[in-house]
Amino acid sequence: MATARDHASLAEHVEELLTVGGPLPIVAAGDPVLRRGTERFDGQLDSALLARFVEALRVTMHEAPGVGLAAPQVGVPLRIAVIEDPAPVPEEVRLARGRVPQPFRVLVNPTYEPVGAARAAFFEGCLSVPGWQAVVARAAEVRLRGEDEVGRPVDEVFSGWPARIVQHETDHLDGVLYLDRAELRSLSSNQAMAERWAQATPDQAAQALDFDLPSQP
Repeated sequence: MATARDHASLAEHVEELLTVGGPLPIVAAGDPVLRRGTERFDGQLDSALLARFVEALRVTMHEAPGVGLAAPQVGVPLRIAVIEDPAPVPEEVRLARGRVPQPFRVLVNPTYEPVGAARAAFFEGCLSVPGWQAVVARAAEVRLRGEDEVGRPVDEVFSGWPARIVQHETDHLDGVLYLDRAELRSLSSNQAMAERWAQATPDQAAQALDFDLPSQP
């Protein structure tokens, strides 16, 4: 159980981060904070500091840019993440990936579980692993449980690309990077992605790079 001193030191750390103003520095793979997992949020930050921290996460996510950001990605080991996706993609991509707009929302103490056996595999990247993408097979639909930033319960089913975002960000809170779940033969630089693998699905990449995609039940 966290002590009052633990809470105070974590709050001081967040206050120090926020003194800089603007986007927060994003921690890159190799930093232990990305691998240690996180503390369940139970009031380590008071409501005002939590609101400021959430806003800093939002600003940082937009600036990067990305569609999600977890607290350990800015060096804070708390079970908090933010997501938002305007989904400015072509219709072909939207249909293939189930990528639909998601409003800004805060996930506090989230957990997820698959709904059904269907899996979907697409290229995925991470702000903490800049310059690279790889194919990750994930549950096509998940049930997310947790809270929002004011403590209201969240119990919602996500499918398509929003389900992928939820899984990616929640994994960060457990010390898991997308590369841990990736088909490593698919690992491609951003340049290769732009030049070779901009298709709506990774089928051509799977054939050319010789890796398997999950069969559908």
